Amino acid sequence: MGFIELLLIGAGLAMDAFAVSLCKGLNMRKINYRHTSVIALFFGGFQALMPLIGWFLGTRFLEYIEKFDHWVAFVLLAFIGGKMFLDAIKGGDECECCECGEKSLNIGELTLMAIATSIDALAVGIALACQKVNIGLAISVIGITTFIICFAGVIIGNNFGAKYQKKAQICGGLVLIGIGIKILIEGLIK
Repeated sequence: MGFIELLLIGAGLAMDAFAVSLCKGLNMRKINYRHTSVIALFFGGFQALMPLIGWFLGTRFLEYIEKFDHWVAFVLLAFIGGKMFLDAIKGGDECECCECGEKSLNIGELTLMAIATSIDALAVGIALACQKVNIGLAISVIGITTFIICFAGVIIGNNFGAKYQKKAQICGGLVLIGIGIKILIEGLIK
């Protein structure tokens, strides 16, 4: 798996966090770059941590799943991508995240949102273990990509509103499904 694929996975995984970041930006009367940085750091950090945990779990059990690892990667990525896609289509247009105005950030709330938006990255970590990906590079790309996307999300939300939330989730879901299909095809051709 190359850098571009890791970048696409990072972008796909970041879409839930991007949607929450848009909402956070919506609730700021004036952009607060310190809050924006903290929000992006939480989401980027958890998006990097979860695949690492998944990778450790995956490498422990890799010998048992090596013969069908491409199927495992495909099912996990297709499931996560499909869920993101369906949630975006079924969901409403309104922002469902908690408020974050000019006051101080609620670190507990931010931690819970970061965990909730990065659970799918845990399964991706298992898929990365199946593909024998350099985990240091993978979590760096995923974390940095998520940080940048979420930082931009807060600013976009503050400037333009939540009209991109649904489109971002649809794109993220389709990217993950596409990468899953690619991994499956490569595994079947081997």
